[in-house]
Amino acid sequence: MLAFTALIGLCSCQPNDGWQKLFNGKDLTGFKQLNGEAPYRVEDGCIVGTSVKGQPNSFLATEQDYGDFILEFEAWCDPSLNSGVQFRSESRADYQNGRVHGYQCEMDPSDRAWSGGIYDEARRGWLVTLTHNPAGQAAYKKTDWNTFRIEAIGNNIRIWLNGVNTANLYDEETAKGLIAFQVHGIGNDDSKDGKEIKWRNIRIKTENLEAERMQGTLAPEVNRIPNTLTEAEQADGWKLLFDGKSTEGWRGAHKEHFPESGWKVEDGQFIVLKTDGSESTHGGDIVTKDEYAAFELMVEFKITAGANSGIKYFVTEAEKKSGSAYGVEYQVLDDKLHPDAKLYTSFEGSRTLASLYDLIPAKNKRFNGVGQWNQAIVKVYPNNHVEHWLNGFKTLEYERGSEAFREAVKGSKYAAPAYNEHGRFGEAAQGHILLQDHGDEVAFRSIKIKELK
Repeated sequence: MLAFTALIGLCSCQPNDGWQKLFNGKDLTGFKQLNGEAPYRVEDGCIVGTSVKGQPNSFLATEQDYGDFILEFEAWCDPSLNSGVQFRSESRADYQNGRVHGYQCEMDPSDRAWSGGIYDEARRGWLVTLTHNPAGQAAYKKTDWNTFRIEAIGNNIRIWLNGVNTANLYDEETAKGLIAFQVHGIGNDDSKDGKEIKWRNIRIKTENLEAERMQGTLAPEVNRIPNTLTEAEQADGWKLLFDGKSTEGWRGAHKEHFPESGWKVEDGQFIVLKTDGSESTHGGDIVTKDEYAAFELMVEFKITAGANSGIKYFVTEAEKKSGSAYGVEYQVLDDKLHPDAKLYTSFEGSRTLASLYDLIPAKNKRFNGVGQWNQAIVKVYPNNHVEHWLNGFKTLEYERGSEAFREAVKGSKYAAPAYNEHGRFGEAAQGHILLQDHGDEVAFRSIKIKELK
């Protein structure tokens, strides 16, 4: 904290250091209001936003766009609210009628403590949470002013909160855009009406940025550039299962080669083509040539309206010679339009998105929507503890091979003898990763895996 304060002092005392005031401390010259109508005013050198019932998210946005920059500001947020600062964001008539969308530096006074995380407003949802960054979670002061620093340089975005690095993101979705100060919508909650968020000492630098980078311990790296691995990921043992260009490393289930039809590689995506909605009757499922035991698997997927698909793991092919291969499944589904969302054998909701198909229903889901990219994560630890994650939120966990797991199998369609002919269902020591062809168009990308020991 002392080092960070000293750095600010050093920069501010040099008149020709390239820093510029983004807010003059007197009025809102250079800003425009977008979307909601929560009022903004200037008071005591601060921008003050006030929450209003019935209003959507409101944004006080710069009239100028910014690409590469370092932005510093102090912020105070009523502890009952949350807020954020947009950057490299847009408001276009052709996107949700001008809704502001893009990167947001989160202000989260709640016990979740994700302040300084990165949320992709009205687009991909959470990109960087603080679930695995306890130092970052402890950095925010709920009842005091907080100092934020956003370094957006090339495809690397780092956020520092009170001298602690809370986000270290690699992403290329938007390279330039507006900066905006948010008053979050509160619905019709009377208890949050009339609460305030304040910002002050707002300044920006747009040149000689590399030399100005904050030094210190970096947050866990997050890479959202499609079909790539950073140097840190490679050093950590991550491997790409799909390079965005070829079908190398994959074949059809129960086949020696990749399907001749039903799938295509296009625009850095694995795309299963729409047919008639039936399971594994056209191109068929595809599986990795390699098998895996304990691992962390990341997959981005995008579904079309009413689509059904899945990501299976511990897939074996001994039980049958054609059709859908057996394995436990991370369900990929349009819960609103596909009838499977209302079907189950014994466990209600167990065929919905991010569930362990027909075995354990997903909870705490954050779905970005049809036509948007969503991130699925499956973690299988060496002790057979398994977790499903969707867009930064854990949706379920279980112990593979435990009595509870076996009881769930007994109450599912997997209790049938065919699924257990070569051993207990879902308990193979290792297996393939599978992407399912269920006759609906679904796209996959950024498929990467790290084996755990």
